[in-house]
Amino acid sequence: MAELKTSPVHARHEALGAKFAEFSGWLMPLQYTSVVAEHTAVRTTAGLFDVSHLGNASVRGPGSRAFLNACLTNDLDRIGAGQAQYTLCCSDDGGVVDDLIQYVVSDEEVRLIPNAANTAAVVALLSAAAPPQIAVTDEHEEHAIFALQGPLSDAILASMGVEPALEYLQFRPAEIAGVAATLCRTGYTGELGYEVVCPWEEAPVVWDALMVAGEPFGMLPAGLGARDTLRTEMGYALHGHELSAEITPVMAGLGWAIGWDKPTFWGAEALRKQRAEGPTRRSRAIKAQGRGIPRPGMECVAPDGTVVGVVTSGTFSPTLQTGIGLALLDPSFTPGTQVGVQVRSRVEPFSVEKAPLVHPNVRAQ
Repeated sequence: MAELKTSPVHARHEALGAKFAEFSGWLMPLQYTSVVAEHTAVRTTAGLFDVSHLGNASVRGPGSRAFLNACLTNDLDRIGAGQAQYTLCCSDDGGVVDDLIQYVVSDEEVRLIPNAANTAAVVALLSAAAPPQIAVTDEHEEHAIFALQGPLSDAILASMGVEPALEYLQFRPAEIAGVAATLCRTGYTGELGYEVVCPWEEAPVVWDALMVAGEPFGMLPAGLGARDTLRTEMGYALHGHELSAEITPVMAGLGWAIGWDKPTFWGAEALRKQRAEGPTRRSRAIKAQGRGIPRPGMECVAPDGTVVGVVTSGTFSPTLQTGIGLALLDPSFTPGTQVGVQVRSRVEPFSVEKAPLVHPNVRAQ
């Protein structure tokens, strides 16, 4: 078995008493104190996540922006330099190789943040399709990424002399503790927040500075356990759960991340066909009406016992104090209807909901 990779601040996590878990070949913090405490901090004050396992790639050369726009689903012509965009890399049949964020530096440079497990696949596909003048480079272990998330994120950065002054999905250069970094108004929690991308070797300096600055504001270090409960409350898709080679963006309800009017993109024909005909399954949020906690792989059933879907993500919501999840259901199960979930030997009642299940401040200024 290959040795698990670790982040450049792994020793900091050990010193904080983190419990670790494997994430796509990386040993990363699952929690420090408790998932609930860290989740609550992000919703009420702030939390600091190490997400350095996420991929990092660059696409550079004349026509890079136009090249990517003909490959990935979303329309890069909708945004300008200094802006970021959620997009998907699909196969010809509409399945999802990965979902990622693309950052437009210029027409000749776009940076990509794919998921850890899929970085190599995305880079390989783009490299194979790129014309000679465009270089696609895997920079996975050249940059660390920290996510400062929560309603007090602006105040924490301001206390460090860093004025955020960014709208949602914007990014700019920033100096943090003397380190040249990139500050991005992005995140995976639904809260006001930022992701800080910095050189791998200088990551400990940036992490320490953020930890010191955040302490007076009640910020906690937060593990990937809380990141998962936070994103589930928001209904955010996770590759391998709500998106996969078999689960398309149309099924996942991500049609808004597809540039339908673009001439072409990978998987365009299959996705347009599925959009016109309607998907056979549709991702929906679900909320427990009793005490059941859904888990991935649990069957969803109609009142007559017919299997109508499967839970793709499930957890206990610290904010709502009940079981919640995301499920791939027969399209007839729309928000406002009821569905059963087979929780061990019992069928537990759940309401089908429209995501998000909580309404925090992701776009707050």
